[in-house]
Formats: sequence, C-alpha cells, structure tokens
Amino acid sequence: MSRPVRRAGRLAGRVRRGGRPGVVMLAGWLFADLVLVLALVSMADRPDPLAARPAARPSPTGSPSPSPSPTPSPAGPRSVELKPQQIRVKGGASKDIVAQISKGTKKWPGRTAALVLTFGGSQGGTEYAHRVNALLGEARPEMFSKKTATDDFHDLGEPSNTAIIRIYFYTSPR
Repeated sequence: MSRPVRRAGRLAGRVRRGGRPGVVMLAGWLFADLVLVLALVSMADRPDPLAARPAARPSPTGSPSPSPSPTPSPAGPRSVELKPQQIRVKGGASKDIVAQISKGTKKWPGRTAALVLTFGGSQGGTEYAHRVNALLGEARPEMFSKKTATDDFHDLGEPSNTAIIRIYFYTSPR
C-alpha cells in the first residue's frame, strides 16, 4: 500500500508535520511585530504640538488704570467648518458675477474661505463654474486668497449660466 503524496505548496508557511510552525510563517509574524513596535516607538517619540507652545503671559504695565485684557485666541490648529455656506450667482458678464459674489458674501465679514465647491448649471456647467471660481479673488480678495482650494462641478438640474457656490470657512481667523 502506498502513502498519499503531500504537496509542498499547500503546506508552505503553515504548520508543519509535528505541530511546529514553518520558517516562512514565523518570519512573517516577526516582521509584522517589528513594524508594529517601530510604529508605536515613532508615535511615542513625538511631542504634543499643543503642549509645546509657550503660554502667552501678560506683561506688567506701569499704568495706574487697568486696561481690558485682550480676548484669547482659540487654542489648537486651525480647521475647516463642516457645514458650508452657500450663495447663488447667475449671468454671463464678469462684472455682474463679481458684484453678485461681493453682495452674497458680505454677511460673512472677516472670514477666510478654505474650500470652495462651485456647481455650474447645465452641461457646460463645469466651464461656467471654473469661470466663477476665477472671479472669487477679484470679488473678495480678503476672503478668497490664492491658498483657497476651489473645485468645479456641473449640476444638470440647474439652468445654464447659473452657479451654486458652497464655501467652507476656516473655524478661526488668521
């Protein structure tokens, strides 16, 4: 009677005969554990970025009357608001679009835009949205800087030469 033939490919990396794991399997687990340890050491080595900042201390003044203390600025890194503000523009002339953007964004003075998503209407809406995004800095340069990220989309449900502008502002002014 002959013994059944064992295939090496089926057992490569698995537990060998006798109950001991194979060398390939041990090397894989050793590599995975080593990567995990290195990642943890790397994360533990970095200081807390908020704790590393020196605390602002008021300097003593020689004036007899107390002056109001300045309002503290928000602590932590600047982030982007999750809820966008929205305005709508329409028309073909650049002057009209700039005026509509200026008028529509007056309700947010002192804010800085982080991200602008513009949805132009109809099939040529992407080109119209691109044109509107190019005029943002002209309408409100203090709100829309060169660092503001913009993206152009089209919305087939809107009429042509109209755009919906969704503005995501930073949470704190800078």
